[in-house]
Amino acid sequence: MPNTIPVPYTLERAGVIMTPLDGEELEAEGVLNPATGRTPDGTLYLLPRLVGPGNVSRVGIARVVIERGVPVGVEREGVVLAPDRGWERGESNAGVEDPRVTFIPRLGLHVMTYVAYGPLGPRTALAVSDDLRSWRRLGPALFQYDDALDTDLNLFHNKDTVFFPEPVIAPDGVESLAVLHRPMWDLGEIRPSEGVRLPAGVTDARQSIWIAYVPLQAVLDDIRALVRWGQSRFLAGPEYPFEEVKIGGGPAPLRVPEGWLLIHHGVTGVLARGIAQQQKVNYAAGAILLDAEDPSVVLGRTPEPLLAPETDDERSGIVPNVVFPTAIEEIEGSHWVFYGMADSKIGVARLVRTT
Repeated sequence: MPNTIPVPYTLERAGVIMTPLDGEELEAEGVLNPATGRTPDGTLYLLPRLVGPGNVSRVGIARVVIERGVPVGVEREGVVLAPDRGWERGESNAGVEDPRVTFIPRLGLHVMTYVAYGPLGPRTALAVSDDLRSWRRLGPALFQYDDALDTDLNLFHNKDTVFFPEPVIAPDGVESLAVLHRPMWDLGEIRPSEGVRLPAGVTDARQSIWIAYVPLQAVLDDIRALVRWGQSRFLAGPEYPFEEVKIGGGPAPLRVPEGWLLIHHGVTGVLARGIAQQQKVNYAAGAILLDAEDPSVVLGRTPEPLLAPETDDERSGIVPNVVFPTAIEEIEGSHWVFYGMADSKIGVARLVRTT
């Protein structure tokens, strides 16, 4: 569908803020795709994905160094999450990957969604913290059955999940926490004979952004309810040339005057199947505007990327030609987007309003 309103934002590169540390085994295969958050005293931290030998990922923590309002580097302070649960480890793969962290004031907690790369492949999982250092696992996300979809969403791999920071009204009229996710319909990666299995009403098999909801009161009553997602529905799919293969969500949506601003990624090229590292793809960053009251409504989106691989750091690495936005933070009145560079380093770009 065409844009209904313009998206008056762009991204301006500021540089690299984190590269693998020489001699640090846990970073031997890259630092990338970070979450961010602030401790109770206001200190800004990066929670990067650290990739060690064998493509095993952990989540680290590093204080962001800021000079004149610009993030310029980090000071490492260790690891906060590792694949030390059986469902986060398989025979040929393991990892806790690509964390997204949203601070939700109504809960008083940081909510982390991450990819648990376990025995059957990538699965969305959740953890919560009040200090960014100690994380309580809540386990894998569980989708409530919806007969209208004629499938069980729990069957499918899922990535790129992130919560909105403020409650909204769900389709059933209940005050809820909204979460974005990206199901992957090819069951052939788990059981080759199955192939692509689409839910009822879905005609495009390309990976797209969906939205789901969790009743707020249920979570306030028992934080473990945060993993039970319902009323899941399609939100946005590939539409423009830079999104030809697939799209996925990025940082937690940011409330702006026009509604909710979602920085997302779009992919072109050829995808390798299974756990192989991609070598023939191009990841670029775009933006989608969602309605403030009903974030399942798309108001507009960018027909061209806001940021595409252009620098050497973005074009050369473990997976070449990748900019992958995963976090956004306000620093002294400006918003900064943190992103993975070629699955090897971490960069930062300033979000700029164009009108």
